Amino acid sequence: MRHRSGGRECISASFVHSWQRYMSNKTSKTLLGAAFLMATSAVGPGFLTQTTVFTQQLTTSFGFVILLSVIIDLAVQFNIWQIITVSGRHAQDLANALFPGLGYLLAFLIVLGGLAFNIGNVAGAGLGIEAMTGVSVEVGAVTSAAIAIAIFSFKEAGKAMDSFAKILGFVMIILIVYIAITTSPPLGAALQHTFIPQQFNSIAALTLVGGTVGGYISFAGAHRLLDAGIEGESNLAKVNRSASTGILVTAVIRYLLFLATLGIVMAGVSINPDNPTASVFENAAGTFGKQLFGLMIWSAAITSVVGAAYTSVSFLRSFHPLLEKHHTYITIAFIAVSTLIFLLVGRPVKVLVFVGTLNGFVLPVALAILLVASRKSMLVGTYKHPLALQIAGWAVVIILAIMGAGLF
Repeated sequence: MRHRSGGRECISASFVHSWQRYMSNKTSKTLLGAAFLMATSAVGPGFLTQTTVFTQQLTTSFGFVILLSVIIDLAVQFNIWQIITVSGRHAQDLANALFPGLGYLLAFLIVLGGLAFNIGNVAGAGLGIEAMTGVSVEVGAVTSAAIAIAIFSFKEAGKAMDSFAKILGFVMIILIVYIAITTSPPLGAALQHTFIPQQFNSIAALTLVGGTVGGYISFAGAHRLLDAGIEGESNLAKVNRSASTGILVTAVIRYLLFLATLGIVMAGVSINPDNPTASVFENAAGTFGKQLFGLMIWSAAITSVVGAAYTSVSFLRSFHPLLEKHHTYITIAFIAVSTLIFLLVGRPVKVLVFVGTLNGFVLPVALAILLVASRKSMLVGTYKHPLALQIAGWAVVIILAIMGAGLF
């Protein structure tokens, strides 16, 4: 009997160990998926356009703006991700608990910005397919929207979304590394002026921050972790690792695109203002560069379509049980409406840069709300939000507010 009992105990221990290893692996995949969801949500057509346009304006000094934006991004993401996951509540629910109605206002701003971004994302996806295949932008946009909708049609939509974001995220990194090497940028001057700039543009900094962690983007990863059941103080180390990974991926793609564009600009080559990023790719690799640009912008756009739709709807689903029950259909409708508006109105001129700036204005408001919430025990229990993060968070709120007002 003792022998049998011992055998059962061994089997039981082995099962527990296997289950723990499976859950740990599953959690790691979710954390990486959340990081790439945030990163690929940020790296959309607007991201590509903003980076190219501001590199033309600031040349080597744009590296400093990227560095500043990364520092701000880290302060923003660590604050937002920690507060949301510790509280176990979505951002809009925290805001409503803090002050009735505030969550509805926050949701309105986020969803409005997400919809505006998504129109540009759908347009960018259409441009990408046109560049690769020659079919019309409209056909490419509808095809891309259908692919995005298909992802949310899976029973395990969260896993499908995570895998999709990771695969295309790596594709974008490989493409931009190739282009950056091809253009032979002045690395010495770029690195020097990344730390000691010759000129500075506050609007460029505000736009970069808004386009990287502004609006819905700053909540994409945190809300994904909540939906996957990753919450509480015990998970903070994992949450921080996921947040920093997302920022790192975004920063690498941004800096490589900056270097690629810089090589073209410093060579005195003319860049088409109507499609600046395409000019960079074509000047770097000729006709083949056009194909690479198509794949790059399509990857950036389609992942942003998925991220914008998922995160925007996550700001609505907790307001009513029916919204929660049918959130998948609402997400699909969000993508369909974005596509329809694009088909009816066309690609809005300058909307991609403008919405990034707009999100830069929304960010200090959203961050301030969460920082105040982090001090309320009724919302976060016994958790004490680190003083260093609070100081960094409020510094970002003040800096962005000043830059937004045009005073700096």
